[in-house]
Amino acid sequence: MEAHVFFLHLMLMLLAARLFGELAVRLGAPSVLGELMAGVVVGPSLLGWIAVDDVIKLLAEIGIILLLFEVGLETDVGKLLKSGKRSAFVALMGFFLPFLFGFALAFWGFGLELLVSLFVGGTLTATSIGITIRALTDLKRHNSLEGQVVLGAAVLDDVMGVVLLALLYEFSIGGGVNLTNAGKVTLFVVVFFLIAPSMAKLISLAIHKAHHATDIPGLIPTTIVSLVLFFAWLAHAMGVPALLGGFAAGLALSRFFFLPFGIALKTDPKFAHEIEGQMRPIVHLFTPIFFVTVGLSLNMREIDWTSPFIWQFSLGMLVLAVAGKILGALLLREDWATRWRIGVAMVPRGEVGLIFAELGRTSNIFSNEIYAGMLLVVAFTTLVAPLGLKLLYRGEPDLAGR
Repeated sequence: MEAHVFFLHLMLMLLAARLFGELAVRLGAPSVLGELMAGVVVGPSLLGWIAVDDVIKLLAEIGIILLLFEVGLETDVGKLLKSGKRSAFVALMGFFLPFLFGFALAFWGFGLELLVSLFVGGTLTATSIGITIRALTDLKRHNSLEGQVVLGAAVLDDVMGVVLLALLYEFSIGGGVNLTNAGKVTLFVVVFFLIAPSMAKLISLAIHKAHHATDIPGLIPTTIVSLVLFFAWLAHAMGVPALLGGFAAGLALSRFFFLPFGIALKTDPKFAHEIEGQMRPIVHLFTPIFFVTVGLSLNMREIDWTSPFIWQFSLGMLVLAVAGKILGALLLREDWATRWRIGVAMVPRGEVGLIFAELGRTSNIFSNEIYAGMLLVVAFTTLVAPLGLKLLYRGEPDLAGR
């Protein structure tokens, strides 16, 4: 592709992402769904203006890494500790039940291959922290009991999801499920998350000192992006997905992070806020490229919409995706209203589910029909959860100011 054509395509992707994202928000849906739809509209499914090439794939890869960096940056491990056993129970049930349900239906119900079924189950495990936080904050319930339980559970969900993602990544490049490789990857993930955040925290101290010593603007975004990319390379070198490097770097630079074994370095909350403020525009520039690329990668014209499989598969997975999250919350020893609110708040898959689905597609694990079915499940759960929470909190006083 010639440079001027690529510039035009990139312009169309960014503007379409913004336009459809704004439209989605005005309709009461998360912006991520609008960005996904932007890719469907300008891609081969409808207008056919843009096709995914190697350059777009690289930009989307950067978008995934920075997206996981932002997730790590906003991860509050303290919330998990405060909400304690309830968060752990909701997270474990909300992780394993959808995984087992999705795997069982795919493997035994639809006769899909083992690796495909594992990817299907993995996609159903995710809970989108960003969409959950946005929905609860809009309702002014993020400081409620259920808000704290959900946020703590979502943090633990992310950690478990990251490990599962690393395992599925290894299976995809290794050509199948291998217990030896699974053990190796699990060990690498543990070692990586013990070493990388500590390294990132030490490097951030050097960046902090350099920030006060320089008169040249732009030090923070330059050095932090370099740090994220370095840890993405380090993650790949250790045999785990590169995007986990972004998550580890964000976790280390988070205002809420503490080092393992109780060893803590002095953290400057003001500097941490400054990092967040200067990195956010860069993250918001690249992450829409990833979501648009997800939509571009789906060619709806190649799907046989008259086939019963696509509808049976999507509907079956959707029911299990919702039930798997809600069931764990219903087993809590709380009043029924609280249980239902916690369960519904755990339903949205959002950007995390899209990452799983996209890995399945790029690894040639998902066919176009299965990929489309998983995108429908991710989209519907992302849309229905905020709407469901609004109904469940209707008539309740908010907790603003508490």
